Amino acid sequence: MTTEQHPLGFFLPENTQLLMLGSFPPPRVRWSMNFYYPNIQNDMWRILGYLFYKDRNFFLETKKNFSEEKAKTFCREIGIGIGDTAVEVVRLKNNASDNFLQVIKALDPVEVLSQIPHCRALVVTGQKAMDTLLSVLPPIEEPVIGSYSNFTLLERSFRLYRMPSSSRAYPKPLEEKAAIYHKMFKELDLLK
Repeated sequence: MTTEQHPLGFFLPENTQLLMLGSFPPPRVRWSMNFYYPNIQNDMWRILGYLFYKDRNFFLETKKNFSEEKAKTFCREIGIGIGDTAVEVVRLKNNASDNFLQVIKALDPVEVLSQIPHCRALVVTGQKAMDTLLSVLPPIEEPVIGSYSNFTLLERSFRLYRMPSSSRAYPKPLEEKAAIYHKMFKELDLLK
């Protein structure tokens, strides 16, 4: 089995207040841009467009591509960092499913969070991401979808949010997922 190193690294704007964490990017053949949530079938950028711009297609460059430039500009303006909980994996099947990812190496939360001193919350967007993150954090109660738990690291207090997966394999309409994300962004005062 061949291990795969994370191809993107962390995207950590200086003003990061919220760190979004998925599990691991899909195989490159599924990418529509060279940035996080690149699969055109994934609804993360549609959820964010719907919430922040009242336009689910805001981040689309074409019908088959998201705009990397718009995505990065948005993250810098709002204060959102993005990364994944797995740094190295083995794909047990050649697909994007978290069910067939074996995490070899997880992120180092101390290393990542020390780079973003204004960060006050983390959000995971799937069960694999949650399981991986919990394996490297101090003991913390796992939040249910749509809620958060508190934890302390680096002598700082954080919220750990659990949001629904933005994958279309997670069977909820975009508007229902967006409503759950809306609550989190309002609580963090990132959505006016």
